[in-house]
Amino acid sequence: MFNRFKSLVLRIIQKVTSDCWAEIITERPQCIYYFGPFQTFIEAKAACPGYIDDLKSEGALGIKVVIKRCRPDALTIFDE
Repeated sequence: MFNRFKSLVLRIIQKVTSDCWAEIITERPQCIYYFGPFQTFIEAKAACPGYIDDLKSEGALGIKVVIKRCRPDALTIFDE
């Protein structure tokens, strides 16, 4: 029981202390891009228009943005 509680507390602390990242998901191509790290949500959100413009200029479609605290394992994830 104590180990489960300890694990939960550690996950919460890790989330709160993680940097902010912009997760940009495209339908075509089917990719997830992570841009960051940023210190705040405001900084991450302010940077997104430039990333979106770059992806659009490369022909990406169906672009969705989520700002979140995380530690991505990879900066680009794509379907082959």
